[in-house]
Amino acid sequence: MGSVNEGPWLDDDEQKAWRSYLLMKRTLETHLERHLQREFGLSSSDFEILVNLSESESGRMRAFELGRATQWEKSRLSHHLTRMEKRGLIRKEACESRYPEIAITADGLTAIKECAPVHAARVREFFVDVFGPERLGVLGEVSDEIVDTIGKHCETDCPLEPRP
Repeated sequence: MGSVNEGPWLDDDEQKAWRSYLLMKRTLETHLERHLQREFGLSSSDFEILVNLSESESGRMRAFELGRATQWEKSRLSHHLTRMEKRGLIRKEACESRYPEIAITADGLTAIKECAPVHAARVREFFVDVFGPERLGVLGEVSDEIVDTIGKHCETDCPLEPRP
């Protein structure tokens, strides 16, 4: 194992930018989630599932599709869907496949219709308007490049199993 002092380290400007990004991301996510919870009784995880289901043509998706869309582990998704089903936001429906489809319920659709406009207004206030159109365009381009770079890494150079 190498020394902690071996590189390549981030220089001071890079470290400052990285840490500022991490703080901004955590602060924004926490603030938005607190509003979802306080005003609508939804977690950001609930919101993410409801958005995906409400945007699908049929209001339903297979669990593996939801897992892919959210990038959640199978067990996390399964446990969360069970909690949402108990609250009446989604239901599991049998289909021709071995695994059920996940469908948004009337209560789930009502919840997302009520909270989405308020949530979008907060995203605009704390994110979109702060960036402005020009910087927001650059952010979108850079974000796509980062996602593509990670995708290529996962396809070629990313170990599938954790180190022993």
